[in-house]
Amino acid sequence: MTTKDDSPSTSLTDEEYGQQRAAAALWAGSSVLITNMQGEVLVQQVDYRTTHLLPGGAVDERESPAAAAAREVREELGIRMTIDRGLAVDWISPEASSAPPALRFPGEILTVFDGGTWSEDRIADIRLPPSEITAVRFVAPARLPELLSPADARRALSALRSRINNGGTVLLENGVPITPTVLDRLGVLRTPPPCYRYPWEPGAALPELTVAQAWGWAFAPDGRVLVLLDPHTGTAVLPGGKPEPQDQGDAATTLLREAGEEAAARLGTPLLLGHVTDSAGNRAYLRYAAALTSLGPARPDPATGTTYTRVLITPEQATTLFDWGTPGSEQLTAVHQGRQQLGIPRAVPQPVTELPDPVAW
Repeated sequence: MTTKDDSPSTSLTDEEYGQQRAAAALWAGSSVLITNMQGEVLVQQVDYRTTHLLPGGAVDERESPAAAAAREVREELGIRMTIDRGLAVDWISPEASSAPPALRFPGEILTVFDGGTWSEDRIADIRLPPSEITAVRFVAPARLPELLSPADARRALSALRSRINNGGTVLLENGVPITPTVLDRLGVLRTPPPCYRYPWEPGAALPELTVAQAWGWAFAPDGRVLVLLDPHTGTAVLPGGKPEPQDQGDAATTLLREAGEEAAARLGTPLLLGHVTDSAGNRAYLRYAAALTSLGPARPDPATGTTYTRVLITPEQATTLFDWGTPGSEQLTAVHQGRQQLGIPRAVPQPVTELPDPVAW
């Protein structure tokens, strides 16, 4: 007979209690989220199903989920690595499981681990096994629902948002966070962001270039920056926009006006960081840094009618929301140089903060 310390009821025999535990057995699995330097996610094509998968699989007997994740990466990709950070733990109900009815458990627990950002050298070291994994590729996050099963895509996107949010391991039920963040609520990453993989050039644009946009890295006193999220698509933009005749050809004036119209944001004197030039080579997109001094009540942008969701986010987190390619790292370096010139400290990693109400610094 079990004791009160061993089982929830002293009316059960050991055998009965054991049968009860076995009837509630859970399948445990691990998967690993890996990205490249452009923020694309590694997915595997396998020979036993039509949809793609993240690296991973079942947790073996007497094996921890983290050890299982490391083993699966070694077996499936030929890469040895330490797995020590969880992004999401997903409770999968029997109704939501994609397994055939005969193979379903009363429930499943799948842990998504952070496999990190891989360099081109590490990606080149991938060695696939002779069977099961037929190909791997890196894809934009917005393509995950197209390539993965619906449940797997929800889980992968939730884990990726958890990584960006830097808020610790998120708890999911059938791929959906129990406590959604602003990134989850708006479905950030489900829509492809505009592609601006243009070369970064420090300083002013050449006089013969047409200034198409003036965008700003608006710094709060803690070193985080203002980013605007479209509530309909979840895409992110920096405050700023197109020059208008009333700006009289002054791009800094364009930035200040657009920041006020889009985000009800007041900025200090803008500091020009540099620009990117489009593929045609005749249009420049300027980037400034400026101190963010206050936010008024959120209101619709008069140009689009959209009331953006305003968030504070570290510059490193912000770059994961844009499709800037390799030049994005060069721009990030310039952003921190501008931050230092403005006398603003570097932001510590922390969760994204929504700013629905007016605030002044």
